[in-house]
Amino acid sequence: MRKADAIVIGGGIAGLSLAARLADRVNVIVLEAESQPGYHASGRSVAFAHYGLGETIVRTLTALSLLEFRAMEGPSGAPITRALPALHIAREDQGDLLDELAEVHERFGADYEILQDQAILEFAPALNVGPDAAHRAILDRGSLALDTDAMLGRHAADLRARGGALECGAKVVSIAQAGDLWSVETGLGSFQSPLVINAAGAWADEIARLAGVPPIGLEPRRRTVIGFTAPDGVDVSGWPFIKTVGEGFYTLPEGRSRLLASYMDQTPSAPCDAAPEELDIAIAADRIINATTLEIRRIEHSWAGLRSFAPDELPVVGEASKAAGFIWYAGQGGYGFQTSAALARIGESVALNEAWPQDIQAAGISPAHLSPARFEA
Repeated sequence: MRKADAIVIGGGIAGLSLAARLADRVNVIVLEAESQPGYHASGRSVAFAHYGLGETIVRTLTALSLLEFRAMEGPSGAPITRALPALHIAREDQGDLLDELAEVHERFGADYEILQDQAILEFAPALNVGPDAAHRAILDRGSLALDTDAMLGRHAADLRARGGALECGAKVVSIAQAGDLWSVETGLGSFQSPLVINAAGAWADEIARLAGVPPIGLEPRRRTVIGFTAPDGVDVSGWPFIKTVGEGFYTLPEGRSRLLASYMDQTPSAPCDAAPEELDIAIAADRIINATTLEIRRIEHSWAGLRSFAPDELPVVGEASKAAGFIWYAGQGGYGFQTSAALARIGESVALNEAWPQDIQAAGISPAHLSPARFEA
């Protein structure tokens, strides 16, 4: 029986970022079911930090995290971020949506400007422009592309350097509480701690059931991404991240000659090793073809991952009301990477039963916003 001050179940960006912070103060063991950390959603994320995702709380967590990301380095010493403008595009009939998003950028002090029709082509020459295409756009120069591998590697390295452990291949098979201690049985053996932190992503409700804790109603949703080659001789490395303000697509460069794209599908799914479906691949390609002058001659690669949402689509961070020492750290949806720094500070405060960080409270986010109590009967 290996003992720790805290056991974190799940080695994705959520579990690793929190565990790395906790390891500075207590002994932490991370249990990851797969052979490597970030195998599921975290390893399949097109992580891009911008304000076109979520609502006020998510955007506030993003703003607070951006400050930390700019100073963070990966294991090799290279930055984990790359400056890449975001171009949020809207048809003429979507003007209200674009105006609302402009107010968001203004509120968070973003470096942005509003473009219209031909001015958009200076930054995205392949877009179709006009009333029924890209009519107006917000160009946010402060957005960041996040290096997911470097972020996961940085947190794993910090965890180990601070005396913590990451155990892969440790699928949880049972969880039981006796007195003040939780016992967690896995394929690698038994672990014991007064704290169990449930950062299991799409499997978080299943982990709760194993512990005898009522689930909170998480819904995993599949997201599909395709990769294809840019036109011959065209360097796309300077193109922005492009996203429609409503239903549509996003696309961004992957190196000098390849683009990634998604039609932002959100298909409900059971927890699984998600795989792309042919229809989703075809829809993603069709959206790009219809919105741009690009030809997609061949889909070079495609993949799918699960993004898990609570019923109100906000993160869930807090102790289960009827299970002392069982901490929810789940429901990060499609914004897990871009909010991970701020959420890790919140998770640390919850796990150690301390006051929340002052800057987070000052920004208008309170424990009640994220507590699992909002879903408990």
